[in-house]
Amino acid sequence: MVVSVLLFAFGLVLLIKGGDWFVDAASSVAHRFHMPELLIGATVVSIGTTLPEVMVSAQGAMVGSGSIAFGNAIGSVICNTALIAAITLVVNPTRTDRKTLILPSAAFFIAAAFYCFNAYAFHAFSRLSGIILLAMFFVYMIVTVMQMKKNPQPADAEDDPQEPETTLTRDIVMLIVGAAVIAIGARLLVDNAQIIATALGVPESVIALTLVALGTSLPELVTAITSLIKGCGALSLGNIIGANLFNLVLVSGMAITISPFDLSAASSTSLTVDIPLMLGVMLVMTVPALVREKLSRWQGAVLLVAYAAYCVFLFMAA
Repeated sequence: MVVSVLLFAFGLVLLIKGGDWFVDAASSVAHRFHMPELLIGATVVSIGTTLPEVMVSAQGAMVGSGSIAFGNAIGSVICNTALIAAITLVVNPTRTDRKTLILPSAAFFIAAAFYCFNAYAFHAFSRLSGIILLAMFFVYMIVTVMQMKKNPQPADAEDDPQEPETTLTRDIVMLIVGAAVIAIGARLLVDNAQIIATALGVPESVIALTLVALGTSLPELVTAITSLIKGCGALSLGNIIGANLFNLVLVSGMAITISPFDLSAASSTSLTVDIPLMLGVMLVMTVPALVREKLSRWQGAVLLVAYAAYCVFLFMAA
């Protein structure tokens, strides 16, 4: 028990430090190539912070539990949007660039439409579905890189008057190291939180619905908080939208390709509550941002209330 508490604390330290390194390096890369921070957040940062979900889902698929990816992906999207993004909006509402936001938002809803089609029409996810989701991931990355090259962010002499102090090689190394430290920290935190909760007599179902789902989203939370502290609100928003997309196309795509699965009767709650809520919270966050090019505190408040109600529902249904 004592060892688990120490490892839990160590995992938290790794998450915080890894998030600090990752945000610093990503922001430096954005400024070096005059790229919008939102796009950097929606690609490089999102891949790094989605690593825990990738590992959890892939491990489950390898032992024949492909359905783990279904709940993990949807739950992470809801947590990222209705908790992490909500906290970001309540603390520091920010302006957005419609042109920069359109691509990741459109890609998410296209992937979500395909995801819903498989869930509601076939009640199953075949290996072909997984391959298509992975293909969506690669197409999105290619299109995003092409967009960055075509429309680089103009240098702002007032905001970035000097050349970056770090080298590109160091930035890349810190991105990789930061992502690895975040992933290790999240794993330590989740594993030892489960051990502690079990020792205290907390039901396993409650642990699965709370600690695991929230634990794999901790990197996004740490990155969001670190971005707020460093004044990189756009990086945080881009990271959350990108992470949500990657949860559907990369996390689910990899797990489904490894282990296709059918939706059982136990998944009925996912079809009636989880998926509609996932789409609803993303609409609340993205539509006002696209229409008014601004995110407001009321959005954060609505999302937090929705997440609290969702958690109450989960505990009552457990």
